[in-house]
Formats: sequence, C-alpha cells, structure tokens
Amino acid sequence: MREFIDTIDPIYTQIAIFIIVALFLYLSAKRILNRFYPVLQEQQKWYFTKKIVMNTIYVIIFLIFVFTFSDSFEGFYTTLGLAGAGITFALREVIVSFAGWFAILFGDFFKVGDRVLLGGIKGDVVDLGILRTTLMEIGDWVDGDQYNGRIVRVANSFIFTSPVYNYSANFQFVWDEIHIPIHFGSDNALVRKILDDVADEVIGEVSTQAKEAWYDMRKRFQLEDATLEHQTFMAFDDNWVEFSLRYVVDIKKRRIIRDRLFTRLLEEIEKYPDRIELASETFEIVRDEPRKS
Repeated sequence: MREFIDTIDPIYTQIAIFIIVALFLYLSAKRILNRFYPVLQEQQKWYFTKKIVMNTIYVIIFLIFVFTFSDSFEGFYTTLGLAGAGITFALREVIVSFAGWFAILFGDFFKVGDRVLLGGIKGDVVDLGILRTTLMEIGDWVDGDQYNGRIVRVANSFIFTSPVYNYSANFQFVWDEIHIPIHFGSDNALVRKILDDVADEVIGEVSTQAKEAWYDMRKRFQLEDATLEHQTFMAFDDNWVEFSLRYVVDIKKRRIIRDRLFTRLLEEIEKYPDRIELASETFEIVRDEPRKS
C-alpha cells in the first residue's frame, strides 16, 4: 500500500487537497449564511453580506490554488510577469470595472433596490456583479417610470466616467408637477381651491412620510429646509391661465399618483361647468381666396 502511495504523482495529491479545502470553505460559508439568513433578511443586509462573504471565499480559494500549485506554474509566472504591462492595458476595462465594484460596495453610490441612472440607462438595481451592475430598465418606449421588461447590464466603470443619478438613496421622494390650462374668465379662486383639496386627499399621507425622510436627510447632509407641502402656482400667457400643482411623491409611485390626481381633478372640475372651463390649444386656418378676374 505504501509503495502504491509513493508511486502517485504529487500533483494528484495537491489537486485532491485543494478540492477538499475548497469544498469545505464553500460549503461552510453557505451553511453559516443560511443560518443567519432570517436575521440578515429582517435587517435588509442579506444581499450585501452574501456578496461580501462569497466573493471573499472565492478570493481565498484562488489564493490557495496559487500557493498550492506555485511550483508547477513557475514558468507561467515568469511569462506573466514579462507580459504584465500588455495584459494590464488589454484588461484595463476589466480592472476599472472591478475597482468600480469595490467603490460601489463601500462608497455609498447605490445599493440593490435603488432607482438609478447609470451609463445613460435608467432602472432599478437588481444585482451588483464584480464587473457589471444589472438594472431592470424603466422608460424608453414605456411612458412614465415603469418597467419595460429589459434587463440591462452596465459596466461598473461608468461610475468613474459619468454622473451617477440615484433617485431613491436616503430620500426616496422627488418633486413633481402637473399643469392645468384654464380659459380666461373662469373662477380662478375655485380652481385653486379644487387643486389644494384634491392634493390633500391624494397625497396628504405621502407628504407626511416625505417629512420624516427629509428630516433624516438633514442629519446626514448640509441642506436648507425645503417646502414639502404641496403648492399651487398660477401663470398666464396669450392662450390661457395655467395652474401648476407642485408636490412630493415616492419615486416608484409617480405615475400612479399623477393618474389619481388627474382623475380627481377632472371629476371636481366637471361639477362646475358654468364656472370653470378647461382650455385647449386652438389654431386658426386662413385660406386666401383666388381673386375673380
């Protein structure tokens, strides 16, 4: 038996040891993560913790592989060292994307679940990869901030080369406006009252939530106090009187709230056909009649 063991090539022993150690580390990490899943999920830290732990395990396994088979790849390392500059240039995008992944995890750019505009693509972050961030795209041929069904993978390197717009980090609300054109001669005071009453009815609760989120924002950043209550403004031009309703809304409910506002406003305005008339753009077509000879 001993003679048989002595005849085994050492490389096979190294491979066996490496596989056993790698499997032990991988399965142990999975088991520990699954054990703490309920706590991490409740605190919304499951995804981030899983990514960090598993990627660390992969790096450790890779280092074990390098040290275990270092003697067998001695010539390869020499060649790799001589070609290092060329490889670095060829893989510059990969290296920058990896650096971007590291910056995203620890630089507070965005996290899974945030709505962002990254590399010209707007969507919700559904996965953070080592080289690419995966977005569920919104917009494009779909009106409003709603999913169009496309999954887009954007290189992490974009965080260094273009602005990163985060619509839901720290403050998950945005300011939005709707505009109502009214004919001259309508009861402007009544229109303003209808706008205020409908806004109280539809978005009153959202404004309360926005106040709490804004208060937390002011703890972190140097911000001036902003008006979070809805506001109504009036302006006019040669065509009509325009009323604008400005309000704060959850970024993921923007289209829904607009629909509710327009629905209720139309219902209320139609109650006063003799006092309020909606305006529309009109065109006057002038045709030159040919002169009679």
